[in-house]
Amino acid sequence: MYVQELEPVAGSLGLSALVASLPLVIVLVLLGGVRMKAHLAGLTGLLAAALVAWLAYGMPLDQTLSSAAQGAVFGLFPILWIVVNALWVYRMTVRTRHFDILRRSFGRLSDDPRIQALVVAFCFGALLEALAGFGAPVAICSVMLVALGFDPVRAAVVALVANTAPVAFGAMGTPVVTLAQVTGLPLDDVASVVGRQTPLLALVVPLVLVWLVDGRRGLRETWAPALVCGAAFAVAQFAASNYVSAQLADIGAALAGAGALVAVPQARRPAEEPVRAAVLTGVRSEELDEADPRAEVVRAYSPYALIVAIFSVAQIPAVKDWLAEATQTYDWPFLDVVDADGEAVGGNVFTWPIVSTGGTLVLLAGVCTAVVLGVHARVAVKEWAATVYELRFAILTVTSVLALAYVMNLSGQAATIGHFVAAAGAGLAFLSPVLGWFGVAVSGSDTSANALFGALQVTAARESGLSPELLAAANSSGGVLGKMISPQNLTIACAAVGLSGREGDLLRKVLPWSIALLMVMCLIVVGQSSPVLEWMLP
Repeated sequence: MYVQELEPVAGSLGLSALVASLPLVIVLVLLGGVRMKAHLAGLTGLLAAALVAWLAYGMPLDQTLSSAAQGAVFGLFPILWIVVNALWVYRMTVRTRHFDILRRSFGRLSDDPRIQALVVAFCFGALLEALAGFGAPVAICSVMLVALGFDPVRAAVVALVANTAPVAFGAMGTPVVTLAQVTGLPLDDVASVVGRQTPLLALVVPLVLVWLVDGRRGLRETWAPALVCGAAFAVAQFAASNYVSAQLADIGAALAGAGALVAVPQARRPAEEPVRAAVLTGVRSEELDEADPRAEVVRAYSPYALIVAIFSVAQIPAVKDWLAEATQTYDWPFLDVVDADGEAVGGNVFTWPIVSTGGTLVLLAGVCTAVVLGVHARVAVKEWAATVYELRFAILTVTSVLALAYVMNLSGQAATIGHFVAAAGAGLAFLSPVLGWFGVAVSGSDTSANALFGALQVTAARESGLSPELLAAANSSGGVLGKMISPQNLTIACAAVGLSGREGDLLRKVLPWSIALLMVMCLIVVGQSSPVLEWMLP
C-alpha cells in the first residue's frame, strides 16, 4: 500500500509544492517558451512527473508506472475513442462531397456577411466542435468563410473568437468527461455547473463576431439576430447540459442557435452593397452558386441528425440502463493507493463503459452515416484508419498528458499543490478560471488543461471552503477562452487560409478579446462563489 504524503520534501508544504509543480512547469515552458511539439512536451512532462513521484514522494516504481498506464488507457478509451469516431463521420462527408453541399447550403441562407459569420463560425463551428474539436472547427470554418468572400485575416480571427462557448462540451463532451474522471466528481454535477457558466459567454460572443466583421455598423444593424442566436444557443446548452446529456449540449445548442437565427426576419434580408463591399474583400467561390438537389441536401445534414437521434435514444432510462449493463469494472493491477487520511482513492478501480460511452454511440452513428451516404464498407474502414493516422500525434499528446495527470494525482503531487494554492482563500475563485485559461493557452486543449489542473482545483477548493464543483467547472469555463490564443490554434488558422508565418498578427487581434472575456468569466465565478450569484448553482 502507498500512502500519499502532503509534505514529503523536508516536511515543508511550500518546498513540496515547488517540487510537485516541476512537471507542469516543464510542460508549460516547453510548449510556450521552447515551442516544442505538444506530444514531445507531454512525454517529457510525464517522465518528470514519474521521477518526482518515485524519488521525492516515495511512490513505488511499479505503482508509478501503473498509474501512468491507467492514465494512458483512459486517454485512449473513452477520450480518443470519441474523437476518432467523431472525426471519422466528418471525413466521410468530405469523401462523398456532402460537406460541400452543406457549405453551399449555409452560403445560401443569407448574403449578409455578418449573418454568414454567425451561421458558419458560431453555429456550424459549434457543431464541428461538438463532433471533433481539436482545431477542426477553426480550420474548416476559416476555409468556408474565405470561400464566401471574406478576407483571410478576418476569416481566421472570426473563426478563432467563435471557437469559445462550445469548447467545454466539445468532442461529445470530452473535456467535462475528463474533468469528472480526474477529479472524482460526478459527471452530471460538473456538467451542470459548466452549463451555468459558458452559456453566458454565448450571449456575448455573437455580438463580438458582428463587431469583428463590420465594426460599429455591424453591431448597430445586426445586434438583434446576433442576440437571438446567442440566447437560443445559451438556453439549449444550459438545458442539455443540466437535464439531458453533456455529450449533446453543443449539438443541441448549435442547431438551436442556427434555427433561431434563420427565424429572425432581419437575418434573411439582403445585405446592402456598401456592407458587402467593405467586408467581402476576397473572391467569392463560384461553387456557392451551384444548385443542389433537395434529397442531397437532406443527406448532407443526416450525419448530424443521426448523432442527435442516437444520443437522445441512449438517454431514455430503460435504454440507458440496458447499455450500462455492459460496463466492466476492474481492480487496476499494481495499484493500491490511499490518501493522507487513509481513504482508498478511486484510481484503484478502473471502469470501462464499453457500450454506453459516447465514442461507441458515435461509431454507431458513423455506421448509419456510411449507409445513408452510400459509403462502401471497405472505404469506410479505410477512412477510419486514415483518421487514426491523421490524429497520431494528438493521440500521443492526449495519452501522455493524461498519464502525467494520473501520476500527479495518485502520487499526491496534485494534492500538495492544491493545499498550497488554497492559501489564496477567497481570491481562489478569481484565479481559478485564469489557471484553466493558462493551461489551454499553452496546451491548445481544454481536455488537457482539465487533466492537468482539475484535481488541483478540487483539492484547493476543499481546503479553502469553496465548492469543488464550482472551481472544477471554472477551470474548464476559463479554459475555453485560452483556445483562441493557443499556438496550435493560431497555426491551424494560418495554415487553413494561407497565412503561414503570420500567427503573431492573429495573436495581436484576438488577445484583447481573450483577456476581456476571461475577466468576465472570473467575475462570474467570483459571483457564484458568493451570495451575489450563488443562486445560479444547482
